[in-house]
Amino acid sequence: MLLISHIREDIDSVLERDPAARSRLEVFLCYPGLWAVWIHRISHVLWNAKLRLLARLLSQVARFFTCVDIHPGARLGRRLFIDHAMGVVIGETAIVGNDVTLYQGVTLGGTGKGHGKRHPTVCDNVFIGNNANLLGDVTIGENSRVGAGSVVLSDVPPNSTVVGVPAHIVYRNGERVLILDPHDIKDPLSDALIALSARVEEMEAKLGGQAQPAEAEQFTAEEAERAAYRKKLDEMRQYVSMGEGI
Repeated sequence: MLLISHIREDIDSVLERDPAARSRLEVFLCYPGLWAVWIHRISHVLWNAKLRLLARLLSQVARFFTCVDIHPGARLGRRLFIDHAMGVVIGETAIVGNDVTLYQGVTLGGTGKGHGKRHPTVCDNVFIGNNANLLGDVTIGENSRVGAGSVVLSDVPPNSTVVGVPAHIVYRNGERVLILDPHDIKDPLSDALIALSARVEEMEAKLGGQAQPAEAEQFTAEEAERAAYRKKLDEMRQYVSMGEGI
């Protein structure tokens, strides 16, 4: 009965979150992401009962039919919605909270070969866009959003939106987060860009006294060319108006 109540609850949550869902029967028959979650509920019970091989076999059956790979050891909360489902991977020590939405291609993966907690923890009401990768023992705070294609390598505070490779915060508590220091992006090219910017500023400072007169002369020459061009146009306009240019 508990499983049936969870199935009904999952179907209702899909109807609320997916405008393409038209009926409970359609959701039940046509949403493989839900099938993967339901089968995982059973395989997780087998895993906790130390029937590890049977649990893994059942998870492989679910993977074959749904294209979703959920390790039986993963802990999933209620009303998890895996939309489109294709290519989603959830690792053994991953923890997913309630009312989480995952799109196709999402990976909750580990890093390295260490044992223990090595997969992400996703808190309640989190939205993760397609092809996003959450790697290692990171925590995604409540009500946060991960942009499509992002690679998350560090913790995300609650009520935040992160994007990019590697992911950085662009919104927090509904307000835009401005990045003033390129190091905050943690991009491998940040140091090179900072060094290049400093070099340009240094060269501009050295040439500042000479560059201004040169720029003034350039603008003067351009203005003279424009004036000569306008004068020529005026002469041509008068020439045509007198009938000599026809």
